[in-house]
Amino acid sequence: MFNAFANDSEVLNIQGDALTVSNGTTRITLSGTLELTKDQRGLQAALALKQALDRVVETLQVEANLPERIKDEPDATHGVVDNPFN
Repeated sequence: MFNAFANDSEVLNIQGDALTVSNGTTRITLSGTLELTKDQRGLQAALALKQALDRVVETLQVEANLPERIKDEPDATHGVVDNPFN
């Protein structure tokens, strides 16, 4: 089961790696292209996507102190970089 916002390492792949749902403690990232075909394979993909999104919605709805908007995270690197054009 996909545990939304539980960690920064969990990734759910739908239809191989057509669509990836990347977990994070402050954001969930969906990337890729998923074709939902009118067949059993399409149904399975749609159900997997629905289950992941349902978990995201459920987790957000029970959060007691959900902020209006999260603060943007700072860059990972700190310090001064020389200008290559000087």
